[in-house]
Amino acid sequence: MNIHAIRAIYRFEMARTRRTLMQSIVAPVISTSLYFIVFGSAIGSRIKEVNGVSYGAFIVPGLIMLSLLSQSISNASFGIYFPRFTGTIYELLSAPVSYFEIVISYVGAAATKSVLLGVIILATAALFVPIQIQHPLWMMLFLLLTAITFSLLGFIIGIWADNFEKLQIVPLLIITPLTFLGGSFYSVDMLPPAWRVITLFNPIVYLISGFRWSFYGLADVDVGVSLGMTAAFLAVFLAIVAWIFKTGYRLKA
Repeated sequence: MNIHAIRAIYRFEMARTRRTLMQSIVAPVISTSLYFIVFGSAIGSRIKEVNGVSYGAFIVPGLIMLSLLSQSISNASFGIYFPRFTGTIYELLSAPVSYFEIVISYVGAAATKSVLLGVIILATAALFVPIQIQHPLWMMLFLLLTAITFSLLGFIIGIWADNFEKLQIVPLLIITPLTFLGGSFYSVDMLPPAWRVITLFNPIVYLISGFRWSFYGLADVDVGVSLGMTAAFLAVFLAIVAWIFKTGYRLKA
C-alpha cells in the first residue's frame, strides 16, 4: 500500500478544511445553536420530556446526525469533484496509486472532518442542555460508521455529478428531508400507528435511532437492526464505488 500517496491526498483535503473554516466548521455550529434556540424555545416549552429525557437533550443526537450526514456527503463530493472539474483527476489516475488508496484518502479525509464536526457540535450542545452518554463506545462506533458510509455516498455523488447543481441535489432534496422526517426532533412512538409504519420505511430512522440509543438507551427500533442497516448502507456504497472504478464510469470519459 502506498502510504505516502494516501498521506499526501489526505493532508491536502484536510488543509482545504482550514482554508474554508467558516463554511466547514463555524456555519454548522451556528446552525446547530439556532436549532437549539428555536426548537428548544418553541417546541421545548410544550414538550417537556420524551420518554423521560428533556426535549432539548432528546434532539441532540438527531441534530448531530443531521450535520454528520450532510457534511459527510458535502466534504466527499466536493473533494473528488474538483479534481474532475479541473482535470487533475487524470494525473491522479495515471499515478502509481491504486483505486483503493484513492478512496481511502478522500473518504478518510471527509469522514475525519465530519467526526470532528460531530464532536464539536456535541460540545456545543453541552452548553445548552445536560447530556449523558450511556454507551460511549457504541456512540463512537455509530458516529464513525455513519461518517464513513455517507462519505462514500458523497464520493459517489462527486463522481456522478457533472455540474455544481447536481452536487446539491441529493443532500438537499433527499437526505435532509429524510433526516427531518426520520425522528431527529421527535420519537417515532409519538406518531399515529399508520404514520409510524410509513416512517419505518425511511432508512435514516434506523441511523438516528441507534445513535440516540447510545446516548439515552432509547430507541425507536432495535439497536441491532440499526447497526445492521448502517452496515448494509456501507456495503452497498462500497459495491457502487468498486463498480465505478472497475468500469471507469465518469472517470475515463
